[in-house]
Amino acid sequence: MNPGGPDLLRLTSSCGAYRTRVTRVAPRPSHLTSRLSPLRSEPTDRPCVPSSPLTVPHRPRRVPKSPMELATHDLAALGAGDLIRVSATIPRAAPRTFALLTACLVFPLSFAVLAHSLFTHPILLRLKASAYTAGAAQWVALFGYQFLYLIFLFTFSLLSTAAAVFTVASLYAAKPASIASSLSALPTILPRLLRTFLWVSLLMFAYHLVFVLTLLLLITAYAPDPARSTPMALSFLFFALVFIFGFLAIHVYISALWHLASVISVLEPICGLAAMSKSRQLLQGRTRTAAVLVVSYFAACGVTSGLFHSAVVKGRGEEGSLGLSLPGKILVGAVMVSVLVIVNLLGLLVQSVFYYACKAYHNQQIDRTALYQHLGGYLGEYVPLKSNIQMENL
Repeated sequence: MNPGGPDLLRLTSSCGAYRTRVTRVAPRPSHLTSRLSPLRSEPTDRPCVPSSPLTVPHRPRRVPKSPMELATHDLAALGAGDLIRVSATIPRAAPRTFALLTACLVFPLSFAVLAHSLFTHPILLRLKASAYTAGAAQWVALFGYQFLYLIFLFTFSLLSTAAAVFTVASLYAAKPASIASSLSALPTILPRLLRTFLWVSLLMFAYHLVFVLTLLLLITAYAPDPARSTPMALSFLFFALVFIFGFLAIHVYISALWHLASVISVLEPICGLAAMSKSRQLLQGRTRTAAVLVVSYFAACGVTSGLFHSAVVKGRGEEGSLGLSLPGKILVGAVMVSVLVIVNLLGLLVQSVFYYACKAYHNQQIDRTALYQHLGGYLGEYVPLKSNIQMENL
C-alpha cells in the first residue's frame, strides 16, 4: 500500500461479467477527490462488439415458420398460400435427407411422368397415319408401355408419399430424420398405403362408371336427331356443362380425400375405409382450402406436361410444336423435369402439413411422444400395445 495516501479502486465491467482491477494511482488533491462520484459496475447483456462508426447491426430476414414451430391456433388459421409457404421451409430442417429423398424417389417419378410420352408418341403417330389399322404389334407395344408406366407411376407415388410423410412426422416429433430411417420404414408402411389406395381406386372406378352411364343417358335423351338435322338444344348444352363441372368438382374432392387418407394411413393406426372416413371428417370446414391446393397442383402439373410435350416430344413439322433444335429440346426438357420435381416435392410436403392443419382446425391435439413411438414401431424400435397419437376434442 502507498503510505502517502489511500489507494483508489477502479472497477471495470466487461461483457456482463464482473471484473475488478486494482490500479495504483497517485493521491489526488482533496478538492478533486471530493468531486469524484462512486463508480458503478453493472452487468449488461450486450455482446462484445467493437465500437466502430461503420458497424451496422445485422437484422435477419424474417422467414415463414416451419410447422414444427407453429402453435395449434397458428396451424388452424393457415390458408392455401400460407400452407405452401410453410411447407417450402421444411427441407431446411434436414436438407441432406430431403435432397437424397428427392434424388431417389421424387426425381424418377417426375421423369417418368414426362418422359413416357417419348416412347408412346411415335407409336400413336404410326397408328394415326394408318387410320388405326396397323398391325397388332403396334397396339401391343402401346399397351405394354402404358401398363409399365402405370405400374412405375403408382409404385413410386406410394414410395414417395410414404417417405415424405414419415420424414415430416419425424421432424414434427423431434425424431432424428435420415434417408436410411425413411427407407427402412417403407416395407411396413407400404401395405397400409396400398390398402387405402385400392379402396380409393375402387371408389374412382365406380364414380367414373356412373359418370359415363349418366353422360350416355343425357346424350340419348337430349341429343338431336341426325336424320332431321335439328340444331342441338340449349338445354342439352346447359345440362352437359353443369354435369361436367360437377364431375370435376367431385373428382377434386376425391383426390383431396385420397391424399389426406394417405397421410392418415401412415400416422395413425388405421387404413383403408377407416382412413377414408377419418379423412372425410377432417376435411369438414377445410374443403375449400383442399380444393384450392388440389387444383393448383393439377394446374402446375398440366402446364409443365403441356410445355414438355410441345417443346420436346413433338417434332418440328407437327401441329403445336415449338420447333426447337436438339440442344434446345434438351435444355427445355431439363428445365421442365426440374420444375416438376419441385412441384411434386412441394405437393408431398403440403399434404403432410395440411393434415396437421386439419387436426388443429378440429381441436385434435397430437401427442408428440405417442407419435414418436408410433414412428419407432415402423423401424422395430418400439411397438406400442395401443397406438393413439391424438387427444381429440380438447
